[in-house]
Amino acid sequence: MIEEVKENLQLCNDMVKINGNELRNGFVVEHNDGLWTVVKVEHVKPGKGGAFAQVELRNLRNGSKLNERFRSVDRVERVRLEQKEQQYLYTDGDFLVFMDNRDFDQVYLKADLLQDRMPFLKEGMTVTVEFYGDEALSLTLPQKVACRVEETEPVVAGQTAANSFKPALLDNGVRIHVPPFINVGDEVMVHTETGEYSERV
Repeated sequence: MIEEVKENLQLCNDMVKINGNELRNGFVVEHNDGLWTVVKVEHVKPGKGGAFAQVELRNLRNGSKLNERFRSVDRVERVRLEQKEQQYLYTDGDFLVFMDNRDFDQVYLKADLLQDRMPFLKEGMTVTVEFYGDEALSLTLPQKVACRVEETEPVVAGQTAANSFKPALLDNGVRIHVPPFINVGDEVMVHTETGEYSERV
């Protein structure tokens, strides 16, 4: 009973009311009995009536999307999630299994949270998992990961890195564009958010 009260108090401390016009990309809010992350905010000032924020929200539990209008007088519960570093262990069906290296607790997250970034997740990689109480809701990969070039075209005389890129296939199956001086077997750093080449390792 005491532990339950403490947990409820902690969750209350992790929420703070803000005005609708204070919403920003990346904020997590409690809305319509769900937890949502703010994907996009557009501030609108119509000719008639008061200004409002047109907000695109994504549900952290099921991935559904919602578009809402919030006026400055609307009060929204902003939720602060706890971030913990977790090590990726393996895939179990539709779930990814991670472990906290401090207490060795394991947590399961839906693989579809990563969508097209899934190929960049490697065994043993440390990621940031966001928790609401004991519930794991989202994960963030490192900004860049190293990948090996499996296939690419040979360098063509006269090509320079400044004016052209060429297609390449990475060891994780992802196709990207790389500068002409990159060869098969080279390791390159790739941005996990965009899938774009960063630099040669």
